[in-house]
Amino acid sequence: MLKTLIDAFALISTWEVIIAMFAASVYGLVIGSLPGLSATMATALLVPVTFYLSPIAAIATIVAASSMAIFSGDIPGALLRIPGTPASAAYADEAYAMTRKGQAELALGAGVWFSAVGGIAGVLSLMILAPPLAEIALSFSTFEYFWLALLGLMCATLVARSSPVKAIAGMFIGLLVACIGIENPGGVPRFTFGLTDLFGGIEPIPALVGVFAVAQVMRAMLTPEPPPLPRRKFGSILAGQWRLTKLYHWQMTRGNIVGIIIGVLPGAGADMAAWVSYAMSKRFSKEPEKFGTGHVEGLVEAGASNNASIASGWVPSLLFGIPGDTIAAIAIGVLYMKGLNPGPTLFTEKASSMYAIYLMFIIANIMMIPLGIAMIRVAAYILLAPRSAIMPIIMLCCAVGSFAIGNNMFGVVTVAAFGVIGYVMEANGYPVAAMVLGIVMGTMVEQAFVTSLIKSDGSILPFFERPVAAILAAMAIGALLWPVMVWVWRKVKQPQAAAATTR
Repeated sequence: MLKTLIDAFALISTWEVIIAMFAASVYGLVIGSLPGLSATMATALLVPVTFYLSPIAAIATIVAASSMAIFSGDIPGALLRIPGTPASAAYADEAYAMTRKGQAELALGAGVWFSAVGGIAGVLSLMILAPPLAEIALSFSTFEYFWLALLGLMCATLVARSSPVKAIAGMFIGLLVACIGIENPGGVPRFTFGLTDLFGGIEPIPALVGVFAVAQVMRAMLTPEPPPLPRRKFGSILAGQWRLTKLYHWQMTRGNIVGIIIGVLPGAGADMAAWVSYAMSKRFSKEPEKFGTGHVEGLVEAGASNNASIASGWVPSLLFGIPGDTIAAIAIGVLYMKGLNPGPTLFTEKASSMYAIYLMFIIANIMMIPLGIAMIRVAAYILLAPRSAIMPIIMLCCAVGSFAIGNNMFGVVTVAAFGVIGYVMEANGYPVAAMVLGIVMGTMVEQAFVTSLIKSDGSILPFFERPVAAILAAMAIGALLWPVMVWVWRKVKQPQAAAATTR
């Protein structure tokens, strides 16, 4: 283990990795602080840059940019009541209420401090959970992988904030996209319409860039410009944070635990972790009446939770190739591109690379404190940048990056098409995250299913005979039936409630 750790230090101590990590940190802070530009979009726009980097430097940019962007979304939320990222939306009103009370430094300080603490807690969970789970995963067959992938798809529908039916519909759209091409067990062209460009299928990365970046630009074109940020000088950012740590140590710990658990669930991510933790903080608080008036307790718990989920979301990604969230989905694409194929053998064959990822997460969260404080102080200038100047640059990055993926115009067309699809889906309440999960995992589900049927000579029984497979099957089927059971329960309860009211 000591030798592996030394090798990991050697991997991350090169100038390429250091410069890439610092540049990605600054980039993530800037993108995350601009209202409407999500951490996922910041990560997706980095993918073309990773083509020209070594594997460790490429992963370093993803780790640093995503961690920083999740935190810096708190800055416009606290100062303008406009959350920079969806994860910051859970407590933007609370942070803004603190700013109105003259406590902007305390709110932003809590954001940077507890985000860093939560991020480190998430890394520790990754280090503790991943190796033993990798040992268990080595005994998995295609039967277990099929149910595990299906469970991941179903989890995305359970945690969706929109209608579960719409989430399932979005997931099926993603699975349909994954069917395109000839890269299937039968090697038969599907949905290619005679176009040779479609024979290779739809790459997940252009689809991700389209639905998260181009769709966001389209939304920005149709929404009014946010109000300008009033200039003000900040005092000490970290003053009082140690006192808050001692006062709300249990809330911080609970936020870390909730973030770690939600991060491991496929399709959940930092957004869901922040909302759940803020709701729990209010539910179990001794002073619930203070929430909404500028009370820092909710910021402590939700801030610790959203960054903890970032690192723990890499657990299913590295072990099974199942993304914990949309950022991890992008990371999986980069891992495959760089030859670090996710799977349990990654922890034995390339252990030093795994430890390098752990160390990069820790370094990124430590760097978050000084860089985050600097970002808060220059926020007034960054947020003054007009949207009309930012959006064309984003579109240019999308076009150049998509062309670089396949070195042809088909990538540009793919990104544009998925930008329109993503915009239409979100405008009608269909979660694009569920579609992305379907695209990323569709091939894995199909290949595991067909391979299992070949091994069992067409029999379905082996899917349920192995103990682990049976447990995963019960969980996946339960997750599939849960929205139906909830719908039936509501239909049964409505007449009863109406009858009770008339009495």
